[in-house]
Amino acid sequence: MFFVCKIDRSIYAAVSRDIRTDDVVITDERIAHIKERHPNDYERFMMYIPQIIEAPDYIIASNKPHTAVLLKEIEANGEKFKVILRLKVEQDPAHYHHSVISFWHIGEATWEKTLRNKVILYSRP
Repeated sequence: MFFVCKIDRSIYAAVSRDIRTDDVVITDERIAHIKERHPNDYERFMMYIPQIIEAPDYIIASNKPHTAVLLKEIEANGEKFKVILRLKVEQDPAHYHHSVISFWHIGEATWEKTLRNKVILYSRP
C-alpha cells in the first residue's frame, strides 16, 4: 500500500458527508489492475494522480456507494484523465483508507460524453 495524497473533505462532501480520513492510498493489486487494463497509462501518467485527486475538475456520481469518478484535464499538456476513488466512510472497517480503484487517460469524446450523460456532483469553480 502506497500513500498518494490527502483529499479536501469539503470537495468530497459532494459524494459523502461522513468521510473519516484524509489520506488516499493505492495498493499493489490496484496498480497491477491499472497496468493490465490500461497499458502504459500508469507508467506514463502516474505522477498526475495526486493532482487529479487533490483538485478534480469534476466529480461524477458513481453507481457504487461512497465512490467518486474524478475527471481532470492537466493544463500543462491538455491530457484528460479519469480516476475512480473509493472513500472511507463511518461504517467502513477501521483499517480502510480512501483508495484509488482505477485510473486511465481518456480522449475528448469520452470526456464530453461523460459530462453530457452523467450526474455531476462537483465542478471546480
